[in-house]
Amino acid sequence: MTPGGRILALDLGRKRIGLALSDELGITAQGLETMDRMGRRDDIEVLRRLTVERGVKLIVVGDPVHMSGEASRQSAYTREFARELEYKTGLPVKFWDERWTSREAERVLRGSGIAHGERKPAIDRLSAVILLQSYLDSARPEPAA
Repeated sequence: MTPGGRILALDLGRKRIGLALSDELGITAQGLETMDRMGRRDDIEVLRRLTVERGVKLIVVGDPVHMSGEASRQSAYTREFARELEYKTGLPVKFWDERWTSREAERVLRGSGIAHGERKPAIDRLSAVILLQSYLDSARPEPAA
């Protein structure tokens, strides 16, 4: 865990990046505005500024692996993007399994009444929230019995 700083989660897609941010204590994840992709250099600069403005100390990136756990075609691109982001921000980047995040986000939003055209950005944002909350929950110590 990263005391005294927030954690930023990214659900990296080809057209959009879903974003979520933890509270300072690392307990809860809140969705941020979904970011439309502009090109890697511009995307990384926007994310770098966001990390500075929000006091981010760690970046968690969704790891796009197949259900079998093997790397997907998107895995290499995601790792390259993350390496560059880590270099430009000076912040550590961790990968977190995102196999079920989009499916869970779609399930949650299906009955929400959100218009079809607005659903994709909402799915990306909620996927980032689910990803980050999963990371935060895994890092929390188990309560004593």
